Amino acid sequence: MTARQILVTAALPYANGPIHLGHLVEYIQTDIWVRFQKLRGHRCIYICADDTHGTAIMIRARQEGRSEEALIADMREQHLRDFTGFHVEFDNYGSTNSPENRRLCGEIWSAIRAADMVREREVTQLYDPQAKTFLADRFVKGTCPRCKSPDQYGDTCDNCGSTYSPSDLINPVSTLSGAKPELRSAKHLFIELEKLHEFLAGWAKGDDPHAPLQSEVANYLKGHFLNEPLRDWDVSRPAPYFGFEIPDSPGNYWYVWFDAPIGYMASLTEWCQKNGEKFETWWPRSANSRDVNSFSRDAKSAERSANPASAPEIHHFIGKDITYFHTLFWPGMLKTAGFQLPTKVHIHGFLTVGGEKMSKSKGTFIQASTYLKHLNPAYLRYYYASKLSPRVDDLDLNPDEFVTKVNSDLVGKVVNLASRTARFVEETGLSTNFHGSKILRTEASSDSVHTGLRYIRSAAEDGELIAKAYEECDYNKAMRHIMLLADNANSFVDKEAPWEIAKRIKNGQELELNKRNLQDVCTVALNLFRQLTIYLAPVLPELAKQAGELLNDPITHWDQAGKPLVGTRVNKFKPLLTRVEPAQVHAMIEESKEAAPVKAASASPGVAAGANISPLAPQPSPLSSDGPEALAAEPLAPECSIDDFTKVDLRVARILTAEEVPDARKLLKLTLSLGGDVRKTVFAGIKKAYPQPEKLVGRLVICVANLQPRQMKFGLSEGMVTAAGGGGDEVFLLSPDSGAKPGQRVH
Repeated sequence: MTARQILVTAALPYANGPIHLGHLVEYIQTDIWVRFQKLRGHRCIYICADDTHGTAIMIRARQEGRSEEALIADMREQHLRDFTGFHVEFDNYGSTNSPENRRLCGEIWSAIRAADMVREREVTQLYDPQAKTFLADRFVKGTCPRCKSPDQYGDTCDNCGSTYSPSDLINPVSTLSGAKPELRSAKHLFIELEKLHEFLAGWAKGDDPHAPLQSEVANYLKGHFLNEPLRDWDVSRPAPYFGFEIPDSPGNYWYVWFDAPIGYMASLTEWCQKNGEKFETWWPRSANSRDVNSFSRDAKSAERSANPASAPEIHHFIGKDITYFHTLFWPGMLKTAGFQLPTKVHIHGFLTVGGEKMSKSKGTFIQASTYLKHLNPAYLRYYYASKLSPRVDDLDLNPDEFVTKVNSDLVGKVVNLASRTARFVEETGLSTNFHGSKILRTEASSDSVHTGLRYIRSAAEDGELIAKAYEECDYNKAMRHIMLLADNANSFVDKEAPWEIAKRIKNGQELELNKRNLQDVCTVALNLFRQLTIYLAPVLPELAKQAGELLNDPITHWDQAGKPLVGTRVNKFKPLLTRVEPAQVHAMIEESKEAAPVKAASASPGVAAGANISPLAPQPSPLSSDGPEALAAEPLAPECSIDDFTKVDLRVARILTAEEVPDARKLLKLTLSLGGDVRKTVFAGIKKAYPQPEKLVGRLVICVANLQPRQMKFGLSEGMVTAAGGGGDEVFLLSPDSGAKPGQRVH
């Protein structure tokens, strides 16, 4: 396999706040991909930096009575500490407030000027009279002018995806001070993106394997931007502003989204200077840079196929909220300045917790540093990996599922495989036999070795399948396959029962035979464990390091999975990963909670709306508002006997997948887990009430498990989920309390 040269970046975290679990979805996803590429033997570097410019930095520095430089230096230290805590390993971590970035901004700006793409005009913009500054898009909130959704930012609507100017918002409010913004005019500079329309439409196509974007992203751009003339991009901000002043436009500063992506190149420059490398070998000039509308993916792909080392790969990992910056503005800037375009822009969704947005009042807006006080970072890395796919899907962190998955997969399947066998090596004095011996002799000296060799060969053959999943960012698929291998390995140990052999040794029964048999079983099991840790190494680098220390063979390359260990010495077993206790997760959430402000009570009997109510005063019981309407609409059914009731087998189930059914107006297709390998497919008429079915994944529900299967037009429905409500959008799925487990019966 020819070694590839790969430059990888993640979006630059803003230097105005700490890293939280939502941020970590991206940085862990990217770190896994980079570690995988390095494990495969490719030259791969992971570049990032702090995004340091903009109004928010300036305002916060003012409030704290220090310079912007002091603020961003402090945040850099905090960010690097948090990333290190989660084993996110950058090859270089820079800053957009660097001399390298200023120089590159000037170079790219000059190229855009030379292409006659800059226009100047007066702009009427929102101004905060209290903060005394013009407001950047993300520091204004109001009602979306298109779909009328409230609490939307000034550049794009999270609900309908529309983009607009902050002044278009209905009832705008400054997020800096809460003041109502004023309209004021100032000179701004614009880049005419429409001149790049033809090029961007060609670059963004998602119709071949070498396309730089996921197909859903390509379709999004086509439907929301490229189907009409592109608006000019406002690329400057007037003083006061913390950033780089534009050399040929005194008093104006490059907008943060102009210099932020150039920060990738600046950070790469720093890495090259430290390592004696040339920038051009990692981010070269494009061959057809003179014509801004020329684009030939076929030529570029053919070149890479013929000579993979001729062009480095450039991969960006970003969240879906900054899609158009990286898929329209950024490639347009690179093309105009004559630099190589990104090979791939990998876009992921948002993080939800328990199916909802992260909430400070509920304690689900969890900072990285708070998590690390309570839990091992390996747990979150694995949980995210088990959820991440190549699609732009939101990822839900379900606390109950988190505990179950970590304990079942990592502790119960992977680590337990080593702990239940390595200790026998020490306890029964086999360590001296391991030293210098041929572990896993090729001749089948026993049935256990013969069986074990088949398991090891089979797992080695699956290495390329798992590698393909990693390559495609389908970590969910990779984790599922690795856990199937773990199940096979544990089945082998269960069948061979080394603890029974150890008992016979302690009782003095056929010592030589049983010691040989125990050694065979343990060597097979430890080699299977080693294969698993190699495949999991991109996700769990610390576990891979510990496995290498245990078996005296550092894990450095993917191909080690296909070469069983021979002649090694097993060191004393040390605990690897311990079980997660629900109390740890609860403590983390409790520490993350912020006291919710006391809200004015809604109008209810005896309480005036907006009254100043003491939180200690007796409050009207919520039960007092329960009306008779629901029961009247659906009266109680006739009585049934306890025997009738027990015929219905109600079980706790977890929703593994939830998807829309084509051509069905009311149905969602659910895949339910009742524990272990028991799965049921259920078609439920809840589509109107749950228009985003992906948010149901991971949720516990109550399932009628013994309902006779029913053949429907869309497939076989094998059960029913229970819900309350009158139907339509008034459907409420029933869920058990936390702690319930799939498969438990509801009595």
